[in-house]
Amino acid sequence: MKADDTNPSCVPRWTLGLLATTMLTAVSAPALAQTGSATVGLEEVVVTAQKRSENLQDVPISIQALGTERLDQLQVKDVNDYVKFMPSVTAQTLAPGFTTFYMRGVASGENNNHSGPLPSVGIYLDEQPVTTITGPLDIHVYDIARVEVLAGPQGTLYGASSQAGTIRIITNKPSLSGFSASYDVEGNTVAHGDPGYSAEGYVNMPLGDRMAIRLVAWGEHDGGYIDNVASTLTYPTGPVTINNAPYVEKNYNEVDITGARAALKIDLDDNWTITPSLMGQRTEADGNFSADRYNKGKYAIARYRPERSDDKWFQAAATIEGTVSNIDLTYAGAYMRRWIDTESDYSDYSYFYDTLFGYGAYTTDNAGNPIDTTQYIQGKDYFTKQSHELRLATPSENRFKVVAGLFYQRQTHNIQQRYKIDNLADATEVPGWDDTLWLTKQLRIDRDYAAFADATYDVSDHLSITGGIRFFRYKNSLAGFFGFGTGYSSGTGVGACFGPPVVEGGPCTNVDKVTKDTGHTYRINAQWKFDDDRMVYATVSTGFRPGGINRRGTLPPYKADFLKNYEFGWKTSWFGNTLRWNGAAFIEKWNDFQFSYLGANGLTEIRNAGKAKMKGVETDINWLVADGLTLTGGGAYTDAQLDEDYIPDPSAPPAAFRGDRLPVTPKWKGNLTARYEWPIGEMDAHVQSSVVYTGPGYPDLTIADRAVTGKTPQYVTVDMTAGVQKGSWRVEAYVKNLFDEYGQNDRYVQCNTAVCTRVYVIPIRPRTVGLRFGQSF
Repeated sequence: MKADDTNPSCVPRWTLGLLATTMLTAVSAPALAQTGSATVGLEEVVVTAQKRSENLQDVPISIQALGTERLDQLQVKDVNDYVKFMPSVTAQTLAPGFTTFYMRGVASGENNNHSGPLPSVGIYLDEQPVTTITGPLDIHVYDIARVEVLAGPQGTLYGASSQAGTIRIITNKPSLSGFSASYDVEGNTVAHGDPGYSAEGYVNMPLGDRMAIRLVAWGEHDGGYIDNVASTLTYPTGPVTINNAPYVEKNYNEVDITGARAALKIDLDDNWTITPSLMGQRTEADGNFSADRYNKGKYAIARYRPERSDDKWFQAAATIEGTVSNIDLTYAGAYMRRWIDTESDYSDYSYFYDTLFGYGAYTTDNAGNPIDTTQYIQGKDYFTKQSHELRLATPSENRFKVVAGLFYQRQTHNIQQRYKIDNLADATEVPGWDDTLWLTKQLRIDRDYAAFADATYDVSDHLSITGGIRFFRYKNSLAGFFGFGTGYSSGTGVGACFGPPVVEGGPCTNVDKVTKDTGHTYRINAQWKFDDDRMVYATVSTGFRPGGINRRGTLPPYKADFLKNYEFGWKTSWFGNTLRWNGAAFIEKWNDFQFSYLGANGLTEIRNAGKAKMKGVETDINWLVADGLTLTGGGAYTDAQLDEDYIPDPSAPPAAFRGDRLPVTPKWKGNLTARYEWPIGEMDAHVQSSVVYTGPGYPDLTIADRAVTGKTPQYVTVDMTAGVQKGSWRVEAYVKNLFDEYGQNDRYVQCNTAVCTRVYVIPIRPRTVGLRFGQSF
């Protein structure tokens, strides 16, 4: 039985039973934990969230970390896999490589538009930020040391776009301790779809006494499960009827991923180490990952043009670490390039605008005859990103310790978006671009400069006080062309140009703007340690997101927005470190937040408007119940609301009211995993089950949008694994989404909800069954 997606308040009975049984097991477990071997305990988790290596239990911030072993146990391969086990994080994924992260309910109207706001969650690969405008790099998770999730503003140490939090993906580094290698191969099949497979491997090899290299490679094929079904579409103007017969295909959203990483560690002497690395990946995705749930079926859609994405990137990085006197010095620098080629169907826009406004009359052939007015988008996005950080750290054992540094980042986005209609009249085209009704040809540059310091003073063995500050300067620009040719619109596009092209390929220039500002963020923290196993902390911190450019000439730039966080948290270990219980309660205030929405002619507009307040509790637990039996889990309650009416247009009624929930983030999210390991002769065996609950949420903020798109219903998924290991080899079977729950990651329409009313659903991946074999050397 599944939850009824038309009644989100209906929770499946089997879900309540399963959760209740697991909870009762956990409640009855303390006696086992107390009578078991207290010397075994839970493994220490080391993190670098505060730019120095520390035991997670000593770090006075809300942080979750999944290490190499845990990532492997949970069958984590991509962002969607690890986000479901991070209660404070929500992710909207349109397709592989196009994910937007949200933390603690900090979401307004972001839509991944190339001219939209920067993200509110920073994503780091090792020491380098890898967030781009359309979403961060979708890094395949293999040979990863850990994924760290830092909830709440991280503005002092991580700066721009870490307004709501930071996610750090830390790779395994080359080791001088000796040779090691491993490989894994897998076959799987997805319900309602096709089979898939993957192969992954690494080699770590010392090259003498002071040098080691680590080589990693992976390849993956994911079977599709969305059908492009036969359909016809009639445009009223003409009328013209089309069909999608050339593109009908079952399970057409398949994905192929290939990538590699090479890292070198060189110990120059006993004090200095250089770690250069090179990493690259290509993700080729066909089809569409949405379903026309209410017209075509749960895993079906009708598309009239080819759809695909080809996402390629590489990053070269280097870290230099050393000691001068007793001061640790670190330089971390990186240069990244990313190319994304996309094709997508835009027929809904064409159909609804023709049906409501007769737009088909303006899109004819050279003879003035009606044509198939279906629009489709061909995009070419080229990114570069470089970052440099130089910092120093005094010894962590000092009573007074400091981390301080300088940071610089520059990212560029060369944007090309062609909205095409085949056989379009020459006079209607954008000059120089065949069959192109609309063209975006722009260059966006975002620059960040910062100086930061974070100092901790141990007042006593029990009390520590930390203060941090970051001074920043940003300068962001947008230049080039966007819009129609004069044959379609005399006052916009080419008709609004004021100069020759400044971006190669553009017909002329109608936007050339710069915005810049300075400011600071801060953090104040007090930590009280009752003993070596238990502590509490209180924090006041702020985070920011830089301002940017509205490409519509009549609108001013939007300003930076700031988030203020009040947090009380705890880190505790019990029963001889067989039980860890951590958590945090928070209240956050978000003033003049950047809100992006589709304005006139479907153009994204960003304004600073409105206030919001987020409050909630997040917690996680790690319990070694008995030898071989562990329970791990986490949960979050997030109440994110407008703190005043949202009024984007002073001449119109409010678009949303005080007390309305912010979009995307569910009010409740949680997970619970039970794992049992035991010997069978000369083999080690294990079984594991994970239950993940995600509550309902709205994909949009405004009343008008919600009336059309509705709400994503709550859902519960269950994953199970079982396997054995003997010596160097291992084999494991798994099932993800055991009961084939129809969860919804997002709901959307193709254009403004006042025009487009066909709602598409992005379902979570259906039940996937797999078998994995691996060896380690």
